[in-house]
Amino acid sequence: MNKQAKITTCGLWSGHDANYYVSIDGKSVVHNEYERHLRLKEPKGDSVQYMFDTYADYDDIKYIGTCYPTNKLTQHKKSFEKIMSIINKNDGQLFAIGHHQAHAANTFFSSNFDRSLIITCDGGGVEDEYNNVSSFTVWEGINNKIFHLLTHPINKVNIGGVWTRCTRTIFNFQSGFPRGHQAGSTMALAAFGDTDRFHNDFYRMLTTDLQQATYKHPEQPDENTGIDPIHPYLQKWRKIADKSMQDKYDLAAGLQSATETFLKELMMKALELYDTKDDINLCLSGGVSLNSVFVGKIKFWFPRIKNVYVTPTPHDGGLPIGVCQYIWHHVLDNERIKWVDDFSPYLGRTYQKQEILETLQKYDNEIQYIQCDDSKVIDLLDKQKIIAVFGGGSESGRRALGNRSIVVDPRRLQMKDELNNRVKHRQTWRPFAPAILKERANNWFIEQNVNSPYMSFVATFKENKRHLVPAVVHKDFTGRVQTVTEDNNKWWYNLLKLWEQKTGIPILLNTSFNDATPICETPEHAIQCFLGTDIDYVYFYDEKILVSKKV
Repeated sequence: MNKQAKITTCGLWSGHDANYYVSIDGKSVVHNEYERHLRLKEPKGDSVQYMFDTYADYDDIKYIGTCYPTNKLTQHKKSFEKIMSIINKNDGQLFAIGHHQAHAANTFFSSNFDRSLIITCDGGGVEDEYNNVSSFTVWEGINNKIFHLLTHPINKVNIGGVWTRCTRTIFNFQSGFPRGHQAGSTMALAAFGDTDRFHNDFYRMLTTDLQQATYKHPEQPDENTGIDPIHPYLQKWRKIADKSMQDKYDLAAGLQSATETFLKELMMKALELYDTKDDINLCLSGGVSLNSVFVGKIKFWFPRIKNVYVTPTPHDGGLPIGVCQYIWHHVLDNERIKWVDDFSPYLGRTYQKQEILETLQKYDNEIQYIQCDDSKVIDLLDKQKIIAVFGGGSESGRRALGNRSIVVDPRRLQMKDELNNRVKHRQTWRPFAPAILKERANNWFIEQNVNSPYMSFVATFKENKRHLVPAVVHKDFTGRVQTVTEDNNKWWYNLLKLWEQKTGIPILLNTSFNDATPICETPEHAIQCFLGTDIDYVYFYDEKILVSKKV
């Protein structure tokens, strides 16, 4: 093929976590997630129409990819016909690939590894036109190809499905406030509990009992047509969870520890399939890899694994990225793209100064703003002000990484409760994350050479450091850390440097710029969230504009 041609590829995912991704010559152009614009977590939506509504250059698309089944495209006849006319005009093609194939492609091709073991684990996804469903797969990535090694039957392994049902039924996190899937809340609860009390029960449920199910998809059982052996567990434990917070803690701890045990066993089997005597690189994807506690333990379990990589979008919001990467590398046989440092998670659109100013002028009766530099922000943080920052492209995925973040001084324990009471309104047991200069991480955490640009790993604070940043140290002395480099995010890195110069601390508390809604996407969302909470300031860092409320 002509290597000089500009080839536009679009990946689509409809249903829950609807989103689309566009690349040109294999490099990111934009990743739009439906929830960010709808302002509702994990909504179902039509990614085709969403793409037409929000991506101006769709007429240039040559290749379009989606995950099975394609009927999510074809059920919207007019949209599908429009897609095919664009593809045909550009002499292109429509691709449909497997759910876990897309997950595997996303994490491997986003890494800089030339070769890697790949493991995907989630609540289940359709793999082919015959509606075969899986939730745990093993792959090998070599240069610009990925190769399938193993798929566990979904009735044998469905960790994601079990977690979904546990969070909804045992802990009642399925609805209300905060909205969205709350596996992270359950994981946070576990740090307070006794891991032994329910460990064996959960392990049996994850393994032996789940395998007795006669329905096809354990996440969505139909008790009228099949046997659901774990339902009695869930109902019993819901009654126990309602008794006290300690019971909730112990149940969450049992679920987490049993999950880790089972995953460790599955990974041992995967390693046996992987034919290499060299040190191993591991790529992870699927919603289960958002369990940062499990991810942080892998290198302790398996010393041969020297590097672990988790894509910034391991959930279904990353499927279109994987689809595009698979088409570009595996199908079209283009050489691997290597990143300066890490694959950039800042894939949302950027907003120009005029757009920002127009938004600010709409709220002239409620806000005021000045021009300032980053040093002013540092001074305000030192005075324990709560500051939201907005700049560049928004982060793809579940975690704010400096472009749509709320930033706070971590040196006072009280700031955690103050931030929660004034802005976030989250469950009290949920921790806030530390963002740290990557070159300082070895001085602060027991684990050495932590590389966590997307908050994928939990690391343990050294004993002599914990008292210095109590607002970001969890009950078990850990933190879901973001390591920051100049290449990954220059502004965020420089702000941390300025903070270190002023305080001697290379860490800031970082949480998402939102309040029970998806992360802010637009300047309008930013101001609305600012006015709807008790955030002290919003800083549009690209334009050096500091916004405050009128008194």
